[in-house]
Amino acid sequence: MEPLLQLQDVSKTYLTTSDAAPVHVLNAVSFSLAQAETAAIVGPSGSGKSTLLNIIGTLDKPTTGIVRLDGRDMAKLNDQEVAVVRNHQIGFIFQAHHLLPHCSVLENVLIPTLAKCSVLKPSTALERARRLIDRVGLTSRLNHRPSQLSGGERQRVAVVRALINRPKLLLADEPTGALDRASAQTLAQVLVDLNREEKTTLIVVTHSLELSKLMARQFDVCDGAVREK
Repeated sequence: MEPLLQLQDVSKTYLTTSDAAPVHVLNAVSFSLAQAETAAIVGPSGSGKSTLLNIIGTLDKPTTGIVRLDGRDMAKLNDQEVAVVRNHQIGFIFQAHHLLPHCSVLENVLIPTLAKCSVLKPSTALERARRLIDRVGLTSRLNHRPSQLSGGERQRVAVVRALINRPKLLLADEPTGALDRASAQTLAQVLVDLNREEKTTLIVVTHSLELSKLMARQFDVCDGAVREK
């Protein structure tokens, strides 16, 4: 089977102002992941982990190399086509939950389905949102706003929001970084369980050894190189 995600000799260089030398963040990164596979990306701060995740998620472009998602070369798509891919096939979870403070849990979860290119009909989206919210144990918080939730509860809402459009790829950047130990463990288990149930390929950037060990594969980023442990 063709991999869901394939990176081939991906490099990223940032040009600087004045006479300063270019900053080489990633150098000839190559790996692939299958549908429903899980992976952790670890490494020291500033090593390029988040840059790599942004390139995979089409939020940034590589300087050289190829990123294929579901067999499609992302560099060959125009901006509108990339936006559709991002909405249909990729879900994002960040350390900061980025929930809208004036919206309820249910409303926050449904936001990605409001895009014109959303794959879900309103009735289907509502049914799926309620089911996923119940799955992560937040049915009683359905109409609460983010300020009325704990940090762990807000991150669980962010996970559901990322999954609402049935993405094939779920990207999480330090999802447990701002949580206490108990909340982090709960969220980690939610991610693992939903990966199994939804068959979504999961990539987690993390400093947490406990979270990384829950992933089937681990990649270490150091000096621009990515090596599988």
